[in-house]
Amino acid sequence: MPSKRMQEAINEQIQNEFYASYFYLSMSAYCEGQNFPGFAHWMRLQGEEEMAHAMKLFDYLNDRGGRVVLQTIAKPPADFESLQEMFQQALDHEREVTQLIHNLYKIAKEEDDYPTEVELQWFIKEQVEEEKTAAEIVDRLQMIKNETIGLLMLDQELGSRTIGDSR
Repeated sequence: MPSKRMQEAINEQIQNEFYASYFYLSMSAYCEGQNFPGFAHWMRLQGEEEMAHAMKLFDYLNDRGGRVVLQTIAKPPADFESLQEMFQQALDHEREVTQLIHNLYKIAKEEDDYPTEVELQWFIKEQVEEEKTAAEIVDRLQMIKNETIGLLMLDQELGSRTIGDSR
């Protein structure tokens, strides 16, 4: 069974992952309201992926005989200045999550909790992909600026995302 400290840290990360799901769903709703169904679709799938991350930690803690204690989830932002600003927030958020996962891994190492170290390696690898994808979209939105045709083409491309595909 994970130590009390490790359980508390994992429970906090479960909360962070649920918040991330809300964060992306809020962005999806914003995109729908702006008539960008492809961006909305991409963000909705991202929200579902974050929910799956929360449940992966939820199941892991239960499997190890720990106790899941769900916490309050903060309200995410609902309005954004632009699609570019919204994706910049997403990138910044992913960078924060990366640091949270690294901190969780550090605790696992300090606690000599080898099973948790192994479990968290999946999350560390996942965060590399999350940051890469968000950064690529931010870069593309910077190139496009507010040119309608570019935004519509990217909207169409992001709308083709499937489950498990970050692009």
